[in-house]
Amino acid sequence: MGANEFETAVQRLITQVGHWEASRWNAPAAAGDTTRAEAVRKLVQQLADAAADAEQRRRRPIPRLADTVLPDQLRVMADDLLIAEPPDDVLSSATEAVSRTRTQL
Repeated sequence: MGANEFETAVQRLITQVGHWEASRWNAPAAAGDTTRAEAVRKLVQQLADAAADAEQRRRRPIPRLADTVLPDQLRVMADDLLIAEPPDDVLSSATEAVSRTRTQL
């Protein structure tokens, strides 16, 4: 998978959750052990870590903002990863993580 597939997966997830209000974010994820917000927050952190690794810089925790801002954080981290031009296997793993998260919601 390449950049186009990754961008498509991210856009699908953003379309799915971009209009959610706080109550929907706080509902349990399909996995049942976390909220929807925590599932997306975990994904955003994974993308941030992948971008940091690709740029050979130190990993940092993403800021914890309001749940309703998660779609924006997702978009920023996805763009950062694409700008870093990671290898195809990293983009493939990131695409799978996005799709897996979307299924959990």
